[in-house]
Formats: sequence, structure tokens, C-alpha cells
Amino acid sequence: MILLLAGIGDFFTAIMTPLHAAISFVLMYAYRGWSALTGSGAGLTWVLAIMTLTVVVRSILIPLFVRQINSARNMQLIQPKMKELQDKYGADRQKLGIETQKLMKEEGVNPMASCFPMLLQMPVFFALYQVLYAAATDVPRGYFFEQNPDLVHSLFNTQFFGAQLAGHFWMADWGGFGATQIFALVLVIMMTALFFITQKQLMGKNMPPESRTGTMAQQQKMMLYLFPAMYLIMGMFIPIGVLVYWVTNNLWTLGQQWLLMRNNPTPGTPAYVEWEERMIRKGRDPEAIAAERRAKRSRKVTEAKGSRTVGTSRTPGTPGAGSGTGSRTPGGGGRTDAPRLLGGSETPDSGEDSGAAGTGGTSGVSRQQIQRQQPSRQSRSNRAEPKKKK
Repeated sequence: MILLLAGIGDFFTAIMTPLHAAISFVLMYAYRGWSALTGSGAGLTWVLAIMTLTVVVRSILIPLFVRQINSARNMQLIQPKMKELQDKYGADRQKLGIETQKLMKEEGVNPMASCFPMLLQMPVFFALYQVLYAAATDVPRGYFFEQNPDLVHSLFNTQFFGAQLAGHFWMADWGGFGATQIFALVLVIMMTALFFITQKQLMGKNMPPESRTGTMAQQQKMMLYLFPAMYLIMGMFIPIGVLVYWVTNNLWTLGQQWLLMRNNPTPGTPAYVEWEERMIRKGRDPEAIAAERRAKRSRKVTEAKGSRTVGTSRTPGTPGAGSGTGSRTPGGGGRTDAPRLLGGSETPDSGEDSGAAGTGGTSGVSRQQIQRQQPSRQSRSNRAEPKKKK
């Protein structure tokens, strides 16, 4: 058991050591860069350096954040179908599991995709916290801080508005209550408020009505108030330097989420209605934009499934997912209007507006199933040529 714990410790050390070095590198050069403007050793210099470090880290993690948000949104969009499966196969757990997996495969949804980016971010944020927390206790952590311990001493002793960046709100002797505690309390309140507003914004504007009812909705509402309470308690014991990072991080998250909701909101939500109205005011067609996004998403899902599915191929002449041309199904002799079938398909992005494709109904046939059933123009023409010769 001891050997196992030692092995786990060595594994995490191997992961965190390069992250500590990278973070200390960015923080050191951010401090030196701001020193040219605000002066070496100034509290404002260290505050700006910590904020710069946060912005750099969050900028690098933007692709992971977007992937996490899109995956979570795709899971929300298939909730109505999953509820139908639960109502239909609720008593048969095995059948329900099989049909659920089949649905997710058809829609190109992976429940782990929304968790995996978050798991990748955790070591980075943990390393960032460790470097700043160690510096707040006058301990260099990270290669570049270890090589420049004077920078750590500077951060440990510096003050901003009379508050020590290494200090925190909670203190053993409350007789020394002063600027450090006041500034720390302000940062804790800001950190908690920004987190609450971010979650409230997400739940209020970027969640479909189906996601606001049931057990999951109750859990989300409970988390909306539970996590801010935890922030308030933890913030009392966190150094001000770390609180500066946390406030900047929450402010970045709020702005990033606002931009994502404004430009690419979840279909069927208040944010989506506002986006449609803005597009109309700008003279653009929201239905055309939604159809283009659905077609793009469908191509990605089809390409991903095509590499795993035998016999699923498309020739250059095959009509696109949102094509207005009719297609002949293999089992029928008549022509089928493709937009009418596709308008109600519920691929992860097709929920943007069921009317965007020109239909009022919802088809239970997924876009990928339709594409596999449609023969290409080239194959139809090849079959037609012998008939003409006869």
C-alpha cells in the first residue's frame, strides 16, 4: 500500500513539475514586463502580473472550454428523445441502456466529452493555485521561481492598497483587523458574485425548457446556491494573491460564456430567441444560418461515423444534408423531399430551429440514417444506362 501511494505521488509530481515551471515562467516575465510601466516591487505590478497569467492560461484553454460547452449543449438537445426512451423502456433497464447508447451514437453525442475537457483543465488550475499559494507563504515553487527567489520574496512582502498580497481574511488575532481583511473580503464577495451570475446566466438564458424540470434541474438549482456558499467559506482562508487570480478567472468565464451565448446559443432557449431577433435586425436570415450550422455539424458527425461504419460512403455528387433536391429511397419508387425529412432531424445542432429547414413536424429518422439510405447520383445514373441501351 505504501509503495502504491508512493507511486501515485511520483506520478502526480511528474505531471505537476513541468506545469509549475511553465506557470512560474509566465508569471516572472509578466512581472518584468509590467515593471517597466508600474515600477519594480509595486503591488500593482504583481496584481497585473497575476491577471496576465490568468488571461494567458485561459486563452490557451479556450478550445477545451468551447468543446466542453458544445458537448454539454448537445446532451441538452437530446434530452427530449432520452425522455421518450425512458418512458418507453423504463421497466427494461437493459433495453433502455442499449437504446440510449444507440441514440447517442446516431446523434454523435458522447457524455464523457463534456467532462474530459474539464479533467484536462484541472491539473493546470491546480498547478496555478499551488505556485501562487506557495509564493504567498514565501516558498518558491516552479523552476523559474526557484532560480529567482528574490521575486518570491517581493511577492510575499508587497502590498496593494495597504493589503498584503500574501495575507488573507481569516486571522488568529482579530485585533489586527485592517486593510488586508477588508480587501480580501471585497475579493471574496466579487469572486462569489461573479460565479453566481455566470451560473444564473447559463441556467436562465441558455438552457431549453425541458432541462429546467425534473431531478436534474433541482440539482442544478441546489448547486447554484451551494457552490457560492462554499466559495464564501473557502475564500476566507485563501491568500489575496490567489483571490486576484480567482476573480480574474471568474470574470473571464463570465465574458467568455456571454460571447458564446450571444453568437451561438443553444436552440430553443431565450438566448436563441434574442439571437434570431438580432439577426433579423441586421438583415440576415437566422434560418439560413441555422441550416448552415446543422449541415456543418452533420458533416462532422457523418465523417466521424464513416470511418467506423462499413459501406457508408458519399460521392462528390451526393446531395448535401440540407439540399433542396429530391432523392429516391432504396425501398420506394417515389421521390422524397429531403428537406421535409431533414427539417425535424434532431442531430446535436439541428435543434436550432425545427422550422429552419422548412417543416413543422419532427422526424424520428436521423440525418445519418437518411444519408445512408440515399443512393448517390452516380450509382443511379450507372443503373439507368443499361436500360437506355436496351
